[in-house]
Amino acid sequence: MSKQPLRGLRVLDLSKVLAGPLCAQYLGDMGADVIKIESPRGGGDETRGWPPLREGGGARTGAIFISTNRNKRSIAVDLATDDGREIVHRLARRADVAITSFGPGVATKLGVDSASLRALNPRLVFCDISGFGSVGPMSQGKGYDVILQAFCGMLSITGEADGPPVRSPFSPVDQGTGLHALAGILAALYERERSGVGGTVEASLFDTATGFLAYFLQNFWERGTEPVRPGSGHESLCPYQVFETADKPLILGVANDALWQRFCALAGLESVRDDPRFATNAARVEHRAQTLSLVSAAMRTRGRADWLQTLDAAGIPCSPLHTLGELSAHPHTRASGMVFEYEHPALGTLATVAQPLRFDGERTEVRRAAPMHGEHTREVLAELGYSEAEIVRLTSKGEAR
Repeated sequence: MSKQPLRGLRVLDLSKVLAGPLCAQYLGDMGADVIKIESPRGGGDETRGWPPLREGGGARTGAIFISTNRNKRSIAVDLATDDGREIVHRLARRADVAITSFGPGVATKLGVDSASLRALNPRLVFCDISGFGSVGPMSQGKGYDVILQAFCGMLSITGEADGPPVRSPFSPVDQGTGLHALAGILAALYERERSGVGGTVEASLFDTATGFLAYFLQNFWERGTEPVRPGSGHESLCPYQVFETADKPLILGVANDALWQRFCALAGLESVRDDPRFATNAARVEHRAQTLSLVSAAMRTRGRADWLQTLDAAGIPCSPLHTLGELSAHPHTRASGMVFEYEHPALGTLATVAQPLRFDGERTEVRRAAPMHGEHTREVLAELGYSEAEIVRLTSKGEAR
């Protein structure tokens, strides 16, 4: 299998910030020609200006933008003008996929909604990413990751039991929505191979956040009461959380009864191993406070390094609590190829996180660095048949950059 299974596909990325750009980046990683459409004003995608910033190429580019926009070309056109819309419409006639993430009604106003673009190209797979989806009383609401974490109950279950709600800081709703959009696009492309026509895929932050909470909701419906915030623990498993050792904390994951038997033998807890209060996971969950008290006391008798070696040797899941720096430098991270460096022509040497896939054992590659704002406008306009005089006219009027 090629490392570029989507080579030959053309994607229009009209999205910004995180969910849409991540989806489009993964399509680009897999070989698609991704053209990112940005406004010529205001610096383009707003994450270009989000700190921390890397200087180079006469601009300062945000790290979040760099992380989600490799393997793309950038053109800057003004969709509020007839000429700008015509450029995107020409691109849409040749495209396989278009991705948008405008606020409610904006895509229709700009003439880049599903109906407008698919009328030009019935084979187009159009993906709309929104906050709350197109159906329901919140369909006109704008969505941001933290807003959906709050609205869908994520904040109510995140944090320590006696502490305040805590936002999950890596934007799981945004990133998950990008992945759901990717899955929907690939399914629609597969269907197009059979039917010959494209279609519209909808992904929303609301749907993603609700989907992520499926087993929490199932537990709530079954139990009839709201869960207690579990901190690092798990409502359905015990012991399965952070424990302090004699020096540094670690995560212990006793996820089944066989592991409990092994752990008790290592931890000097043979006397309670078969006690009906602790012998099964359901019993340990029911007697959580007593279980945690016993395990906590045992864990404090030895240092973390000793525990990690002992637990690993016994096949009991465990881990130190790594920082991002420790993860970056870990031999497995480097060997896995999930983190590597590449040269950006304007920004210098950059580290990046690979697409989390292998094709026949190979990682996808960085064929194009994250583009500077409007870096490929002239190139793409020329590919669309615009003459040099027309390109000069468009750029001098500010309708393209």
